[in-house]
Amino acid sequence: MTKAICPGSFDPVTCGHLDIFRRAQALFDDVTVLVTGNPDKNTGLFSVQERVELIREVVDPSVKVDYWSGLLVDYTTAHGADALVKGLRSSLDYEYELPMAQMNRHLSGIDTVFLLTNEKLGYVSSSLCKQVASFGGDVSGLLPDPVVAAIKEKFGE
Repeated sequence: MTKAICPGSFDPVTCGHLDIFRRAQALFDDVTVLVTGNPDKNTGLFSVQERVELIREVVDPSVKVDYWSGLLVDYTTAHGADALVKGLRSSLDYEYELPMAQMNRHLSGIDTVFLLTNEKLGYVSSSLCKQVASFGGDVSGLLPDPVVAAIKEKFGE
């Protein structure tokens, strides 16, 4: 059985993320979406628990959802993961992700599988969706419906 981890902050989870999760399911027997703590990002719009709950609400029931605040390779080793799966929207994502993938391989031997995002969702990011929503913009179709409702609630709409 092959196991993959899809790590990220997912604040919030987008339709682009869901596309990557579905495609990872086609490649691996067992997929876990792992909400990770990122020291380079602020605390976030959604709490970790809210993110985990929203992801559980919108992914296939066979996908596991978990949280980890430590070193990613410690999680992958403890859970017997075979690969990390990350989505790439642009060359900027690649430049950001490549050193992390190389460090993870150096530390534990785990490989990172990069999936190119769906061209229709390549411009979608959690940060951009939060910014648009904060000004009352419509993020329908970019975020799953339960996430759209949750983000509207956060911004008092």
